[in-house]
Amino acid sequence: MLNYAITFLIIALIAGILGFGVIAGTAASIAKVLFIIFLVLFIASLLRGRKA
Repeated sequence: MLNYAITFLIIALIAGILGFGVIAGTAASIAKVLFIIFLVLFIASLLRGRKA
């Protein structure tokens, strides 16, 4: 999940440099959502691991 977030972040940076604003914004939004999902799943796995 984190790999996908980093990939979309890199795509957003490259698209932003090349002047593709819509693509850069969309890729940045996807990267943001994937990173939040990664954080939620990571915290859930930490909490679940401590209870076991």
